[in-house]
Amino acid sequence: MRYRMLGETGLRVSELGFGTIPILSGSVPVLPQFFSPDTDTAIAILRKAFDHGCNFFDTAIPEEYGDAEYKLGQFAKSVDRKSIVISDKARFYSGGSIYREVIRSIENLGTEPDIYFVHQVDNDNADEVFGQGGALDALYDLKREGRIGFTGIASHYYDVLYRGALDPRVDVLQGSGNILERGMLDRISREDSFRSKGLIINKVYAAGLLIGPFSIAELIGGVLEYPFSCALLGVGTFEQEADAFASEYDVLHFSFEEVLDRLRESFEPIGCSRCEKCVCPHGHDISTHFRQFNYFNLGKEFWAANKLSLDIEQTYRHCMECTGHVCMRDCDKNVFVPEAIERIYDLLKGFGALK
Repeated sequence: MRYRMLGETGLRVSELGFGTIPILSGSVPVLPQFFSPDTDTAIAILRKAFDHGCNFFDTAIPEEYGDAEYKLGQFAKSVDRKSIVISDKARFYSGGSIYREVIRSIENLGTEPDIYFVHQVDNDNADEVFGQGGALDALYDLKREGRIGFTGIASHYYDVLYRGALDPRVDVLQGSGNILERGMLDRISREDSFRSKGLIINKVYAAGLLIGPFSIAELIGGVLEYPFSCALLGVGTFEQEADAFASEYDVLHFSFEEVLDRLRESFEPIGCSRCEKCVCPHGHDISTHFRQFNYFNLGKEFWAANKLSLDIEQTYRHCMECTGHVCMRDCDKNVFVPEAIERIYDLLKGFGALK
């Protein structure tokens, strides 16, 4: 296992980290069924990862990750607490709400988390999070009180992470990226404002959907060239633990076209890297539509269709009526957006997801 510095926190973290979603038992409203290991089995899996050199473990409150927070807390009691780094998170945006959740997380874990993230920050809630009395102010207070080690912002959106990179209250950022959805990582690599922040990335396997078209070694090796601190890997079984942590992976480079060619062996992907420069004047989240289309074809049909059907009819109508197409002005991959939106609309119509 190799190690990297976590920004300016002084923490040295394993290059690959343990994402605890798959060790939850049963299901929670925002997640499908997972492996449901009992507590003893979950602790044993966590211990194997630790023995292979993993020292970074990420979780979230029970409403998001079920009982994973409790299981991680039990594991933390079985090792030297100073030998591991725990990050926790909650999807609350006001100062009072996130403060309450941190105190509850400390009780669930039985220890203070090293990093606490405001989770799923997007453009609709960012002003509240970053504003006076918002969640970030509360985390900063909790850090000064010694209840948490460092503050964090977790988001799937580059603009939010960039805002966090510029904010001196933020210590660590968490975003997503893989060899297909590399646009955010490419932008972060070119922006000096991120250099002082720890950066955690998730979705390296794209929720497991890229496993098959690519091997584990290719998916991990393909992101190692990026300047992150730790890449989180979802682990729920002993086999997945061995795949993730038992080997040291070589740095690999795939061109974006090579990735698309591999996917074309089973379907014609929309060639979007999620750089998120396709800003729609009507406010539609274009790159997320493209992501869900690719996920649909990679095996998450019903989940992706449900997500897409929430907004695709309005997106399609606005896109067909639009004459300016400013969304394409800065597209890194030259995607013809109206044609791609029409493909998604036709797919859902044929799938029966539209009324």
